[in-house]
Amino acid sequence: MPLADSDGTAIYYERHGSGPAILFVHGSGGHHAAWWQQVAALRQEFTVITVDLRGFGKSAAPAAANSSTPEFDGQDFPGDVVAVLDQEDLTDAMLVGQSIGSVAALRAGLLRPERVGSVVLGHSLGGISHPELRELAAADRAEAVRLPVIDRLLTKEFQRERADLTFLFQQMGTFNVARMQDLRNLDTDGPTLEEIRTSGVRVAFLAGEKDAVLSVTTVTRAHELLAGSHLEIVEGAPHSMYWETPDKYNTAVARLRRTLTAQKEAA
Repeated sequence: MPLADSDGTAIYYERHGSGPAILFVHGSGGHHAAWWQQVAALRQEFTVITVDLRGFGKSAAPAAANSSTPEFDGQDFPGDVVAVLDQEDLTDAMLVGQSIGSVAALRAGLLRPERVGSVVLGHSLGGISHPELRELAAADRAEAVRLPVIDRLLTKEFQRERADLTFLFQQMGTFNVARMQDLRNLDTDGPTLEEIRTSGVRVAFLAGEKDAVLSVTTVTRAHELLAGSHLEIVEGAPHSMYWETPDKYNTAVARLRRTLTAQKEAA
């Protein structure tokens, strides 16, 4: 069972396949097993790494001083990704985040630009510090909270037609100790557009046309503001695209990995 040490916390991860590296960072309800449809599809061409952030899946949950209750600081999550990058001695890895996991992915990439060639912000702005983007994202969230949580993540059609996979999706989060509130301060004091540009890490925005949490309009504006970034909008896909429309998601991720690798080789 591979474990990486993240400042004294044991971080579980898995490595599959061979080729250019793709490391997936889950969102608030996920863990390494949430990527089962990605591992099976991508491991023939790529090295696929899945990781459990602290308090998720099989990773340890740090306890508070003088207490048995786990205590989390979202600012520690990027370090969990960095610990895996360092242990595996990766270079030119592509980090792919899902939702708030994209914030951890972007910060990890900026901490280790010598190991990370690109970061894909899946259904997220990655915690970028910019007043216009902050306002746009807040407006999107105000609309999203009107919906039941499951309707924000999966389409109603999928819920009706795939009750089995919808149930499994909901069960995924029951294996975690950490919760959404433990991740929230991840996006405080986020990186500026200039910090991202000067890092040398390439950024791609990956969004679903039917994302009920973050609108295509907001993601497109982020792409416009971040010079040199890539934009992938997947038709008919919801917030949890990786789960509901895995074929489209996997195709987009593979295309980004090939494209961004080719760009670096040509530079």
